[in-house]
Amino acid sequence: MRILCTNDDGIHAPGLKVVEEIARALSDDVWVVAPELDQSGVSHSLSLNDPLRLREVGPRHFAVRGTPTDCVIMGARHILGDKAPDLVLSGVNKGRNVAEDVVYSGTIAGALEGTILGFPSFALSQEFSIDTRNAPLWHTAKAHGPDILRKAIKAGVPKNTVININFPACLPDEVQGVRVTRQGKRNQGFLKIDQRHDGRGNPYYWIGFERILVADMPAEGTDLAALAARYVSVTPLRLDRTDEAFSATLAQTLG
Repeated sequence: MRILCTNDDGIHAPGLKVVEEIARALSDDVWVVAPELDQSGVSHSLSLNDPLRLREVGPRHFAVRGTPTDCVIMGARHILGDKAPDLVLSGVNKGRNVAEDVVYSGTIAGALEGTILGFPSFALSQEFSIDTRNAPLWHTAKAHGPDILRKAIKAGVPKNTVININFPACLPDEVQGVRVTRQGKRNQGFLKIDQRHDGRGNPYYWIGFERILVADMPAEGTDLAALAARYVSVTPLRLDRTDEAFSATLAQTLG
């Protein structure tokens, strides 16, 4: 099995080494094509107005000055030659990708692009806590990732579905199990604009995050609830975003 690995944290990110180790537990034909720079939060951006610069950093390891989407296309359509990947793994992201993160995440976008190109694809993310922010528990992803992937691959991933896997912020033996979940929803009140001033007194702005003192109770069955209970969250996400229920209502209204 030929596996293409990418991420959004960049070619030197610790999580990329973790996803490569997970891939090597499944196959010895592993290729890494990742962004030259951190691309967190770029979602499914595709570089159309800028050239892609490609740099070989080691055997079967390449850096692309572009987005995770660019990397998957570059790997599948150029670097790997005539033999396409059998599997695309994106991650392991530093931090969870749940709820509305699905819309922003470059990690998930890398896996989505693999799915668009016709390959079974997985996004993998390691949650961290306040205590483990600077030292995520990568061993949790390494310990549980390969077995989850084997079972999901054996079950057969639908053609237009990407699998979003999130590992809880606890030690490997503290994981309570695996839950198949749906995408949750959280309070977006934590988003803020942080205004600062440069050396000449001109204002500039950062999009920032505030810590919520009292977090909402996540709905049962969601990715948020699974991680809170120390379960690995496995969420199948479909490429087709059509709202079938509202389509019927809209058709009656506009017909």
